[in-house]
Amino acid sequence: MATPELIRIVSRDSPMALAQVERVRAELGALHPGIATEVVPVKTTGDKWMGDLSQVEGKGAFTKEVDAALLAGEADLAVHCVKDVPADRPLPAGTVFAAFLERDDVRDALVHPGGLTLDELPEGARIGTSSVRRIAQLSASHPHLECVPFRGNANRRLEKLAAGEADALLLAASGLARIGRSDAVSEVLSTDVMCPPIGAGVLALQCREDDSATIDAVSGLNHPGTYREMTAERMFLHVLQGHCNSPIAGYATYGGNGELSLRACVFTLDGKTVLNAHEWAGPLDPATLGTSVAVALLRQGARELIDSIEH
Repeated sequence: MATPELIRIVSRDSPMALAQVERVRAELGALHPGIATEVVPVKTTGDKWMGDLSQVEGKGAFTKEVDAALLAGEADLAVHCVKDVPADRPLPAGTVFAAFLERDDVRDALVHPGGLTLDELPEGARIGTSSVRRIAQLSASHPHLECVPFRGNANRRLEKLAAGEADALLLAASGLARIGRSDAVSEVLSTDVMCPPIGAGVLALQCREDDSATIDAVSGLNHPGTYREMTAERMFLHVLQGHCNSPIAGYATYGGNGELSLRACVFTLDGKTVLNAHEWAGPLDPATLGTSVAVALLRQGARELIDSIEH
């Protein structure tokens, strides 16, 4: 099969998204030095809209324009944060994930200008975040703190923090690292304190399914352990049929011994109810593990909990 001479990569135009593309270009260049790449940046609905995401298709707001450019043939490869790709419905018809890059840190980070940790924040401190997952967990663990709505890319949120619009921020540790701002982190939170979103820290490469040359060229970037983790996590979310206003968290871990586990939680918005499940794959394949964990939560009442939240 002929190797493509040029691969056009479509991405959101935020600084973090473009930093992610540079990682893909570097890894692709190391694997195939003869392939040239160019970036096709697009502005998505999610980047333009600063209100409640559930009013603009939720998570799909960050992927729709990227998918459209890929399907229209304006680009050959799309780079997505897996956490932004809806799993309650299939990928757009005619597209496929060709690779999952090796996973980065899944944890959340606290950014406080004075370097305080989460437990050191005083009563009434304002935490900037619009994530229902973070708000629910903070409400349960630190009810004395106040969450204030914060949207915009990570650089913009750091600017708003500096302007005094909040006292501290919660952001993805891997995202801050990608934009070279790990210096801003005052504490990296353990997954026991803040369970991450499904797909945290993973970049996915999406192609048109009939573009076998590009699929073949980028499939060598796939990380087998991350692939297994994503298969389990996305099947979990698909079976659960969560929406963007559902406080759902979870992550799979593929150990060096070949053992795969999946821990997941569903919360009420106020964090007062928490449903937990944690299973090991054993002989199960990753998709079956994801299904099994989702069923365990559905047996605990997850469907009623999710459906009771407006979206």
